[in-house]
Amino acid sequence: MTASGQHVRFALKAPRASPHLSWRDSWRDRWLLWRDRLLADPSFQRWAAGFPFTRKIANKRAQTLFDLCAGFVYSQVLFACVQLHLFEILAENPQTIAELSRRLALKPKATARLLNAATSLRLVENRGCGRFGLGVLGAALLGNPAISAMIEHHAHLYSDLRDPVTLLRGGKQATALSQYWPYALADKPDALDGEKVAEYSSLMSASQALIAEDVLEAWPLARHRCLLDVGGGEGAFLIAAAKRAPDLRLMLYDLPAVVELARKRLATAGLVDRAALFGGDFFTQPLPRGADIITLVRILHDHDDAYVAALLRNVRSVLPDDGVLLIAEPMAGAASTDSVADAYFGFYLLAMGSGKARSAADLAPLLRETGFDGGRALAMRRPMLSSAVIARPVH
Repeated sequence: MTASGQHVRFALKAPRASPHLSWRDSWRDRWLLWRDRLLADPSFQRWAAGFPFTRKIANKRAQTLFDLCAGFVYSQVLFACVQLHLFEILAENPQTIAELSRRLALKPKATARLLNAATSLRLVENRGCGRFGLGVLGAALLGNPAISAMIEHHAHLYSDLRDPVTLLRGGKQATALSQYWPYALADKPDALDGEKVAEYSSLMSASQALIAEDVLEAWPLARHRCLLDVGGGEGAFLIAAAKRAPDLRLMLYDLPAVVELARKRLATAGLVDRAALFGGDFFTQPLPRGADIITLVRILHDHDDAYVAALLRNVRSVLPDDGVLLIAEPMAGAASTDSVADAYFGFYLLAMGSGKARSAADLAPLLRETGFDGGRALAMRRPMLSSAVIARPVH
């Protein structure tokens, strides 16, 4: 549409071919440009919505486009449900609007509005007789407390994305996410105190269980003697590894303030005598020796290439020639993960102030540059949550 509200009609003539492309790419571009102009034509849209053989496709694409427009509203409905603990309340038994109004401290009309919205998103179900219960997505979310923690944490992201164009242009220096993850831009991250690291460490620990489960299924640790988890946070991955491999020696390296949190968690798990903990800056200070497998779980995508290369060199300097580096994090490069890696993490890390989602192919040159082979992708059960790459030192 133009500013005056008039539809722009595209002429459906073949576009000019670029002299710099091969004939194959040139024809492909010409075909796709013709397709784009056709799809943008209002008269074609009306015809496709009414023609029996294209109606279903046209309606599905219209619904997808509307969902993109309404996505923020959907996420705020979910946010409200989590903040009000609606799913926990409905897990007790189906309840009426009047009952839920009292427990949610909302007026009946507001409660009905929230329930109708949540029902449309399959978070809640209308069970009949004026009662509401958990929907299939609400029940799944209830079984994964880490997801609720991430949803509440998204208040920071929503704040930073109020003006995405300014964020893209670099016009906003201090963001809520850069303050939430203070190590991302800190000159001396190893000097951060316990108060600065407590909130994000707790979130990482809560969300680690599902990822640890998938990683440890993809690469069993029984074949190894000693595991060093670099950037290991409060020790959630080490605890999961210890259960899978009872004879495995354990080491953890993270910022000094984070290590103190890990010490308490590992003590509760009964692993203090089995785990050695080290604090420092893994970019600039030496890592401990002795491990034949080193893990970087959700670490590299937080950092830009120069920092990633520095960390990989540090890892290579202490990893024996027969050792293994395991990298696990959400990765780009697959159709099943593009919306997570390129859309979600692309903007999340932009707001955070550093890092990017990489594919296994993106990691390969960084690995080769720092003394490893190009790496090999592992088959993961839920690649949307995490993908994994195994790399071995080059002798």
